[in-house]
Amino acid sequence: MSSDDLQRTLCNCLALRQASRHVTQFYDQVLAPSGLRTTQYSILHHVQSQGPLTVNALAEQLVMDPSTLTHNLRPLLKDGFVVLEVGRTDRRQRAIAITPEGQAAYRKARPLWLRAQADFERAVGDTQASALRDLLATVARTQWGEATAATAGPADSRAPSRRRR
Repeated sequence: MSSDDLQRTLCNCLALRQASRHVTQFYDQVLAPSGLRTTQYSILHHVQSQGPLTVNALAEQLVMDPSTLTHNLRPLLKDGFVVLEVGRTDRRQRAIAITPEGQAAYRKARPLWLRAQADFERAVGDTQASALRDLLATVARTQWGEATAATAGPADSRAPSRRRR
């Protein structure tokens, strides 16, 4: 799809999802020689830089549902890049720890990720890339969820049915 095919949308969610898919595809292409996808790199980066983290703590940092994180951990566990250890403070919890193989994969992917970062910033501009990260961090911290759902009125009974007639 060419950039001319994209029409500006008024829907914030659609615009974010389109941009996210576009950027993720770009980073995945650049990271491909490492064998890691963007999400896997992000997981390894957090565990490498912060040490073992519980599934809930890492999911919170990645703004990800714990079950989605668990799904994304499977290939990393299968490849031996991370292990689940017994929690240090609560033996019922499991902490994600990077293995030596995971550290090697991370070291292989790091220069590719740095190249993707530089290419992105060159394409959109350093100042705009920084402003975009600030704006997206603000969006990620925005509290809505249940508070918004609780204030919403009942569904319009005249809303079209999804059933085909």
